[in-house]
Amino acid sequence: MRKLLPLISSHPGGRSALTCRYRCGDACFHEVPNTSGNAYVGDVIASALSRRNVLRASAVVTVAAATGAAVGLGQAPQASATPAVAAHGGKGHGKSHGKAQGARGLRFEPVAPNTKDAVVIPRGYDQNIVIRWGEPILRGGSDFDPNRQSAKAQAKQFGYNNDYMAVLDLPHERHRQLLVVNHEYTDEVLMFAGYDADNPTREQAEIAIAAHGLSVVVAAEDRRSGKLTALRRHHLNRRITGSTAFEVTGPAAGSSYLRTSADPRGKRILGTLNNCGGGITPWGTVLSGEENFNQYFANGSKVTDPKIKERYARYGIGGEASERKWERFDKRFDTLKEPNEPNRFGWVIEIDPYDPDSTPRKLTALGRFKHEAAEPRLTDDGRPVLYMGDDERFDYFYKFVSAKRMKKGNSRAAREHNRTLLDEGTLYVAKFTGDSPAQEIDGTGKLPQDGEFDGSGQWIPLATGTTSHVDGMSAEEVYVFTRFAADKVGATKMDRPEDVEPSPRTGRVYIALTNNKDRGAKGKPAADEANPRNANKHGQILELAEHWDDPAADRFNWRLFLVCGDPNDPSTYFAGFPKDKVSPISCPDNITFDAYGNLWISTDGSALGTHDGLFGVATAGERRGEVKQFLTVPNGAETCGPIVQDQRVLVAVQHPGEIDGASVEKPKSAWPDGPGKLVRPAVVSVWRRDGGDIGA
Repeated sequence: MRKLLPLISSHPGGRSALTCRYRCGDACFHEVPNTSGNAYVGDVIASALSRRNVLRASAVVTVAAATGAAVGLGQAPQASATPAVAAHGGKGHGKSHGKAQGARGLRFEPVAPNTKDAVVIPRGYDQNIVIRWGEPILRGGSDFDPNRQSAKAQAKQFGYNNDYMAVLDLPHERHRQLLVVNHEYTDEVLMFAGYDADNPTREQAEIAIAAHGLSVVVAAEDRRSGKLTALRRHHLNRRITGSTAFEVTGPAAGSSYLRTSADPRGKRILGTLNNCGGGITPWGTVLSGEENFNQYFANGSKVTDPKIKERYARYGIGGEASERKWERFDKRFDTLKEPNEPNRFGWVIEIDPYDPDSTPRKLTALGRFKHEAAEPRLTDDGRPVLYMGDDERFDYFYKFVSAKRMKKGNSRAAREHNRTLLDEGTLYVAKFTGDSPAQEIDGTGKLPQDGEFDGSGQWIPLATGTTSHVDGMSAEEVYVFTRFAADKVGATKMDRPEDVEPSPRTGRVYIALTNNKDRGAKGKPAADEANPRNANKHGQILELAEHWDDPAADRFNWRLFLVCGDPNDPSTYFAGFPKDKVSPISCPDNITFDAYGNLWISTDGSALGTHDGLFGVATAGERRGEVKQFLTVPNGAETCGPIVQDQRVLVAVQHPGEIDGASVEKPKSAWPDGPGKLVRPAVVSVWRRDGGDIGA
């Protein structure tokens, strides 16, 4: 029997204080912004729309799994009778038991939990660095020199702290792919030698602003392996930064809440900040969500207007000086000078990676909150539906249903039409209902008597175009202050909804709920069926099926697919799969699917005393719930933006060396270039040495 692994930090999950400081402005150590009195999942069990009634009425959703087994959302999963590869032995690799077993796409020897300062991958696989922070990608871009870095140079180089990634085809260029990567935030203490946090220089501030945003870069494939190498110059390469001009579109464009002295019309915003999860649209554009934007703004506590102060508090804007002190050099970050500037962040943005001259857009119809992900799917009649999480303790899960159908093809008319699809439609927020008696949800993670955490739910409309569905709020207010609208209609408070991914095979939607240290704390919401553990430090994955398998439906069924943590912890659950045959997993964050329908999960701040990693898990068949660890990342790093292709896995290694006490002079990691070199975030490609498909 293995012992539970010790914690390495008192911070949420296993994350360092340095990460909390720079990524989210210590959000988890501030008062919870959501003080509404919404009902909890367990309070509304006796709903006429019970889960079982919906199941009787709804169509059976089947899964084209490798085994051919069909698993409907209302069916209890079956445990595997076949032993799996142990995931706990060895130092960096799972023990070999002959040919690796697992669901198709997951047939690799799992990497054991470890604390190595490296990207550790399965035996029989190889890897390379695709691109690092500071590598030039535009014409005229200079080679990276940490001692002579400038804002002008950074604006032509790959940005910092790579997070979400999208890969698109280049139809007329064989063996090349178009890579879009966003850059969440900057670690100034790891970027600048001798950095003085109390007195940053103008140049340092401007470099950091230029290091935010997105990079679009073409990468070349090695024909003999899965190696991928970014091209320094290509006509599609592009940088979008914290100063790039954005067009504001949708029903709140021109709103009085978006107007500033520099933009009196409220339709042109400079920059994008703290980009996290995203998505690729069916018409070939890329979406990215602005998340912890609140931390960049100063003097929120000094604002005297009570209404503005209330709105700031709900979005976590407060205090005096910001962490990075940008307000000293640019007044748009000083709320006393520009009180509406924070309202211009917290949106989903859309870029056209195939047109480097196009103007990126901020999409107001999708609402404003701490966006984590914007993952689309289409209705049967061709209307896009987007799923979105608000990454904050006790905040909400949303979807948007477009009013327009997508036009196929690449004609100019089709492109012009499709760029309007996310500007008209209905914005909804989710209310989850559990189907178990409240006394069976005791906060320990113990399964209720029916054997699953599950239930039904309702999509509550907030606004459609210029029509508000929320009493006391105009449509304009709903879009700009979406959290207040969701509070008013009684949405369900969740454990930090992060990435969201609809299955391309079944249409089921998977939601990563990362953790919530305040669940069940004094004066805070207690555990409920969708968030069943108090002081939740490991998180869970929720599986949602729309009523009648219609993405535009206003009802859904749900169940918890995984309740994460150490398998020896009785509060964990792996879709019914034997717990002694899974890899430990903690704090799920970014998720994606492979071609076989397996869900791949990257973690952020594992609370198990080991490094973050990338995990694959079967969602159907006899191995449903079998979690297998594919790789781990270096000291202090987070695994981000996973992409799983037939013969390649890509991960963004974010904030390596981000450990308390680290600095340029005292690094806590030697990745990726070895001792004596600056620690740099980077994108990594992994492939099978024999040229075969990943996990097949």
